[in-house]
Amino acid sequence: MNTLELKKQANEIRKGIIDAVHSAKSGHPGGSLSAADIYTYLYFEEMNIDPKNPKDPNRDRFVLSKGHTAPGLYSTLAHRGYFPVEDLIGLRHVGCYLQGHPDMKHIPGVDMSSGSLGQGISAAVGMAIAAKFDNADYRVYTLLGDGEIQEGQVWEAAMLAAHRKLDNLVVIVDNNGLQIDGDIAKVNSPYPIDEKFAAFNFHVINVDGHDFEALAAAFAEARATKGQPTAIIAKTIKGKDVSYMENQASWHGAAPNDEQYAVAKADLEKVGEALCQK
Repeated sequence: MNTLELKKQANEIRKGIIDAVHSAKSGHPGGSLSAADIYTYLYFEEMNIDPKNPKDPNRDRFVLSKGHTAPGLYSTLAHRGYFPVEDLIGLRHVGCYLQGHPDMKHIPGVDMSSGSLGQGISAAVGMAIAAKFDNADYRVYTLLGDGEIQEGQVWEAAMLAAHRKLDNLVVIVDNNGLQIDGDIAKVNSPYPIDEKFAAFNFHVINVDGHDFEALAAAFAEARATKGQPTAIIAKTIKGKDVSYMENQASWHGAAPNDEQYAVAKADLEKVGEALCQK
């Protein structure tokens, strides 16, 4: 896909996020929207995957460490062809396989169940070590929240990843600056995030998480890096492209009502129309 096509795809993924969370009347839209461009690039450009063969042993793996932003992952998987887009409105409903957090046993394309913050990156490190043991070529990607990296387990995993020289591992931090309690810098500042990962002997790349050309360059640089894992610190906007959700911590874990849903959909339609004119 070219950059314009990726932007259009990301906009459709954002629409799916809003549809799902509104239908569920619960969920986490803010961090799902901030990561939508990252999800889009990973699943439509970067990763070696096949929706028709989701358990291919040679596939690249993805672990959503910030598992509460499952609506973003589900919308991406649906638009990539793992399951019908229409199923998104079943999010969190009794009897639907799309649970509030990723479930590897029931959702096609989910490589690891997650949701307990700090633990996903550990699973990703284990997968990357397994690939090294097996002399396998697959790569492992994991997405963390910037509030999540306040968890000590993240840094235990990072220490092991560097010790093992896991150059098949890419850690992405969705740095939207907000967590459930507000500004991460005021709650328990993780800054400087890049210097911390560098101190753990990661190759570190700072990037605009909404710039597809920058994301392409960052992931290419990660592939070219040998002998150490890579951390991509992606600066993003929480609630991206929904006017009243942008940079508002209150939309970390709240669902829009019918009126708010209509505004969100209109916002995203405007984004889509603008992209179609380019």
